Amino acid sequence: MIYLDHNATTPLDPRVAERVAQVMGDPLLQGNPSSIHAWGQRARAVIERARRTVAGALGAEPLEVTFTASGTEAANLALFGAVRALRERGAPAGILTSPLEHPAVLGPVRALAAEGAPLRLVEVDGRGRISPEAVAAALSRHPEVGLVSLQAANHELGNAYPLAAIVAAARVLRPEILFHCDAVQALGKIPVDLRTLGVDLLSVSGHKIRGPKGIGALLHRRHVALEPLLRGGHQERGRRPGTEATPLIAGFARAVELAVSELDARQGPVRALAAGLRARLGDHARAWGLRLYGDPEASVGNTIALGVDGCEGQLLLINLDLEGIMVSTGSACSSGTLEPSPVLLALGCTPEEGRSVLRISLGVGNSEADLDALVAALPRAIARVRGEAEGLSA
Repeated sequence: MIYLDHNATTPLDPRVAERVAQVMGDPLLQGNPSSIHAWGQRARAVIERARRTVAGALGAEPLEVTFTASGTEAANLALFGAVRALRERGAPAGILTSPLEHPAVLGPVRALAAEGAPLRLVEVDGRGRISPEAVAAALSRHPEVGLVSLQAANHELGNAYPLAAIVAAARVLRPEILFHCDAVQALGKIPVDLRTLGVDLLSVSGHKIRGPKGIGALLHRRHVALEPLLRGGHQERGRRPGTEATPLIAGFARAVELAVSELDARQGPVRALAAGLRARLGDHARAWGLRLYGDPEASVGNTIALGVDGCEGQLLLINLDLEGIMVSTGSACSSGTLEPSPVLLALGCTPEEGRSVLRISLGVGNSEADLDALVAALPRAIARVRGEAEGLSA
């Protein structure tokens, strides 16, 4: 089987699996990290060492790292927590975001809008680009906005956004504005650093960087007030109550450490493969009826959003799967829906075009032979899907 769906999840790095197993299997690390006895304090030491590792790798202080169960929970904590805290002190609590965001952001901001928080969308162009000027213009028009939430990299297009420049432009107008960055698809592909980006809140996930599933983190500058999502104990300084998952936290820290230290070694070959594949698909675009989306000039370098005329993306996915090639039709969090991709609709695509897109995302372990197999299988899959569609319409 050929795996070309690394934006959905990544295979676990053996070194990370070893760290998880080491912590999980150590009889001296079985205590509750909140307990004050020896076992509890040993578990606590593992967690705090992991916190220092994550903070050091991502430009934060240890006290600015809160562990969560996922990138989705981290984004929810950032958005609900910050907006409710702004509202509590009477500050502007509107939200500025983009129509290209992941469901982990769009879901919370729509829920906050239902609670009364003003929701505004920044303009994007036909390639899915977001400019500092567009964000600054939106903030000038909407003084009710207190929080901006923009991703560092798009999950479907692979676009990389100039977050540091966007933040700098916005701060000229509104020095007090809060920024949240969904960096789930950026970490491990491009440099991610809380202070270099200039954001106040940064959400990341373990399983996108060859780490374990079920673990993520929110990085938050110390001046940011956050209302917790959950109520209970005092774990994670009250921001995220619930007994910490010591083995997963240790594995996550190892995955972050490796993703940052091996960034160029990992992504250089992946970028070269993806650029070659994009060029090959471009060569066949007219003959096969293909459309390539996104901004290849500002990209994380592993993702290709491919539209296929006259084909349902879901049917293409199934046909490629039968050929032993695994891709997706967009965000894994939206899989199973027959609705067109909101990201593609925001680019100006028709609903039919939005339903015709495959997402091909490369990662560690892919090879030129994998791409040869995809290029060979794709026209066969397209022909079958188009033939089935013609048969149904006959």
